[in-house]
Amino acid sequence: MVAAGELTVNQLVGRLLASLAADDTAAPLARDWVRHMASERRLAANTLTSYLRDMQDFFAFLQRHHGGAVSKTMLESLAVPDFRAWLATRRKDGQSSRSSARALSAVRSFYRFLGRAGILTNGAVQAVSTPKIPHSVPRPLSVDGARAVVDEVGSLSEEPWVADRDTAVITLLYGCGLRISEALGLKRREAPTGQSMVVLGKGGKQRLVPVLPVVRDAVAAYVAACPFALEPDGPLFIGVRGKQLNPGIIQQRIRMLRGALGLPDSATPHALRHSFATHLLASGGDLRTIQELLGHASLSTTQHYTEVDTARLLSIYDSAHPRAG
Repeated sequence: MVAAGELTVNQLVGRLLASLAADDTAAPLARDWVRHMASERRLAANTLTSYLRDMQDFFAFLQRHHGGAVSKTMLESLAVPDFRAWLATRRKDGQSSRSSARALSAVRSFYRFLGRAGILTNGAVQAVSTPKIPHSVPRPLSVDGARAVVDEVGSLSEEPWVADRDTAVITLLYGCGLRISEALGLKRREAPTGQSMVVLGKGGKQRLVPVLPVVRDAVAAYVAACPFALEPDGPLFIGVRGKQLNPGIIQQRIRMLRGALGLPDSATPHALRHSFATHLLASGGDLRTIQELLGHASLSTTQHYTEVDTARLLSIYDSAHPRAG
């Protein structure tokens, strides 16, 4: 069973259908697509939840646009102008290009599923141009900044075991380059005890990640201090009520450290993953290896970190070289 936060797939499906502007011919199609995405595609919980919101938005637009509940016939008959009108409405409502590109990806996934199942086909959705996403460069912390976050996050809690937990999570993010969903998705039996660990990433893809002694030690200290019995197939990281730790807790900790340590607004749990990659690259790591460690499907995604390193070198040059400026 796959969960998104505290919600199971059955609960997610129930919530989707309860709020979906669809009739009896279209609602089952959405239900089957959700189950496919959860069980076969094995999407990360956060990604699946975002896709569901995108589909709710798409169906709500179609209901307003065509003046009635969405039906199978309507889904099959939609033309390019219909999809463009939906994207234009999102833009008017202030949705970013990145958000709309993801939403269009969700809708395309829905139609691909229906096509492969022989239920219906609609080529128009593939003919719609994806919104252009502004080029962005990862914003890592400095080496000193990342170390300070690891060293100081434990000081934010008065409960010793909670301090150990937070330190273990942050050390995993920076020491192994994990996404926060990957770290908090670990089961107790998956706790790193050796020189490497297997991580289940996006799309259900596994990757092997080396584990530094400091990471093993931090996790072991948390496990030893945790007052709850951690079941082998239960979550490794738990909250004060014994349930799986909510990522919002770790995000809150980082926000608290921004002011205390003078960190930029870009300092987030994900910035520690960026820092992991950028600091490896600066120390001589090759792109292919970093790609594998991060679990990027495409090398072009990893290449963004070369731009970070180039920008850093140019900044140093501009501030230190006697002929600069």
